[in-house]
Amino acid sequence: MLSINPKDTPTAQLHGYMLGAVAPRPIAFASTIDADGRPNLSPFSFFNVFSSNPPVMIVSPNRRVRDNTTKHTFENAKETREMVINVVNFDIVQQMSLSSTEYPEGVNEFEKAGLTMLPSDEVKPFRVAESPVQFECKIREIIELGAEGGAGNLILCEVVKLHINEQVLNAEGKIDQYKIDLVSRLGGNWYGSLREGLFEVPKPLSTLGIGVDQLPEQIRLSKVLTGNDLGKLGNVEVLPSNEEIKAFITATPELNGTLDKMTEEDLHKRSQEYLNKNDVLSAWKVLLAK
Repeated sequence: MLSINPKDTPTAQLHGYMLGAVAPRPIAFASTIDADGRPNLSPFSFFNVFSSNPPVMIVSPNRRVRDNTTKHTFENAKETREMVINVVNFDIVQQMSLSSTEYPEGVNEFEKAGLTMLPSDEVKPFRVAESPVQFECKIREIIELGAEGGAGNLILCEVVKLHINEQVLNAEGKIDQYKIDLVSRLGGNWYGSLREGLFEVPKPLSTLGIGVDQLPEQIRLSKVLTGNDLGKLGNVEVLPSNEEIKAFITATPELNGTLDKMTEEDLHKRSQEYLNKNDVLSAWKVLLAK
């Protein structure tokens, strides 16, 4: 058996062992605002519920291991003392992942991820309309566990109101675990859900993805492409060139010579086939073929 002393192990390596072993973990899709009222949205898997009376959850936006900086969520929580914790189901997992891209301060991750800002009743941060359950919270206490990279910052959130999409309830009015299809976080790129089992979601680009808000309107408002599809499409830094698109069409028999006969819906369906294979570049080439 491999035995490890945390004090003798690089933080990044220890972090990987812990996340691989302590799983699956629920995901807090945390919405905050800064002192100027600018929205922020980011997911955290260092999260759970710890009390029912009073109802308290804890989210921990750790200090970044690589450069010991803190996250906007943590800074906003200290400034405004309010947060909305939205749960994540499979239908929004790609958009959730895209929102974790480290956009500059002040960039609205709701817009980048293509998610809808829903006003809260008791707090200022917005809810994620697409999330099946949303918890409006007041922050009771923040406990900083250290000053070095990897140190946790425990944010104790007291739930002051919750909202449940009735579509995830069963006949008795209880949350149906199959209907809600929550997503859990594991080690590496791995996630899990009741319906999908284990699946991978590549981490967002180290560079900045263009975001769903930058997709052409006919793609963004597609009746074929899902929110997860749009999340994948938004997680690219540069679109393929005209030369790359032409070469792709020429080399693809089902497109070469038949493109003029294909409708926008046909292109979206063909693009979705590539997205289901996680071939995002080919999906973009199809969408931009006409």
